[in-house]
Amino acid sequence: MLVLALRSIRRRPGRFLATLLSAFLGAAITMTFNSMHDTAGQGGVDPVSSETLGTAAGVVGGYGTLLVFFAVASTLTVNVRQRTAELELLRCSGATPAQINRMVVGEAVAVALVGAALAIGPAMLGGRALLEMFQDSGQVAGSVEYSFGPVALLSGVDITLLASAGAAFLAVRRVRRGGRARTGVKRFLACAALATGAVGAGATFLFPATDEALMAPPAYGAILLSVGFALLSPRLLKGVLDRLPLNGASGWLAVRNLRERADHLAGILVCLILFTAVSTATVTMQAVESDAVKASGLVKSVDAKNLETLNLTVVGIIAVFVCVMLVNSLYAATTYRSREFGQQRLAGATPGQVLGVVGAEGVVLTLTGVFFGTVAALAGVVPFTVVRTDAVLPDRFLAVWIAMAAVSAAVTLGTSLETARRVLRTPAVGAVTLAA
Repeated sequence: MLVLALRSIRRRPGRFLATLLSAFLGAAITMTFNSMHDTAGQGGVDPVSSETLGTAAGVVGGYGTLLVFFAVASTLTVNVRQRTAELELLRCSGATPAQINRMVVGEAVAVALVGAALAIGPAMLGGRALLEMFQDSGQVAGSVEYSFGPVALLSGVDITLLASAGAAFLAVRRVRRGGRARTGVKRFLACAALATGAVGAGATFLFPATDEALMAPPAYGAILLSVGFALLSPRLLKGVLDRLPLNGASGWLAVRNLRERADHLAGILVCLILFTAVSTATVTMQAVESDAVKASGLVKSVDAKNLETLNLTVVGIIAVFVCVMLVNSLYAATTYRSREFGQQRLAGATPGQVLGVVGAEGVVLTLTGVFFGTVAALAGVVPFTVVRTDAVLPDRFLAVWIAMAAVSAAVTLGTSLETARRVLRTPAVGAVTLAA
């Protein structure tokens, strides 16, 4: 089956480009920040510089690990789901479930190895640039030399391989079960995340306004709330669809399509909710903190500078990964609908009407993801602002929220409409014949 996996990659490389891109970015980011461990472990590095580098590697490295798994899992889930007929044919030909698992996991591991190897060079350049940024801001001594060693290399390769293998195994297992998920376990995890997130956000009121750890409870509360909403995304989407007053053929068909494909669209909503919540909450709270320090006339400490750098870096990493995950998932999902689009055109729909349906679906997805992401973000921003400044909602919130919502809308609608437009270039009869 491993030989079959390698042949599958060689004959259809386009299918694995999205997985390769996710693995490449994940390995590059993981190696870049974990190289700070190698740099801090050198002889002659002062304690302050070592602590700064170690904190950056630990915090961002942890976020990076989770994002690598989610990015690769999202891409592989769509990939494997679209190969249901192929996997069923292999099973009917005598292949056992274990053999199919080995084939799909072998494909993912082979692609992950290539992605990790390609990421070494960019990671070395990125790590050097990151160290220079710390030195320019005074957080790390200028005498510290950059080092790219075994910690960076092994962590990047190991995390990427484990994430790819685990995500591929879970994806093929779910497809083999017919897409049935353990709703009881998922609902329990969602409720636990929502409850813990609410407690974390409420715990903000127990801290004094000048406590250095004040930002931690609302930030983690917003993250956990967004995770809870993300786990419930199919149910939330169906609830929104039941209340949408969309009229006309395009609106009616968009709602019907979304309701039928709610479970398959969960990955897209997860990206939108997490991105909106984490980015809006983190950037807004950091802006409130910076304004409060500036108003007090104090100078930021090294720890405060480290926290600000980490917050902005985490938001940047999340933005990159979410964009990659959204583009990959939307491109694959829209391309896979070529037969559906062909059938609609043969039934009398014009290309403009098909694009209208796709656009309406994108608008509904964007609004749903942004709404629940905003709720999670406000649950963290409001307590932090009340404790830190005695205001309820900071002035910066609206501008940050508009920017994050604009990014979400641009990526979702842009990818969906552009991909659909390219798919519609194929004649309707040809699209139906090829898909069949």
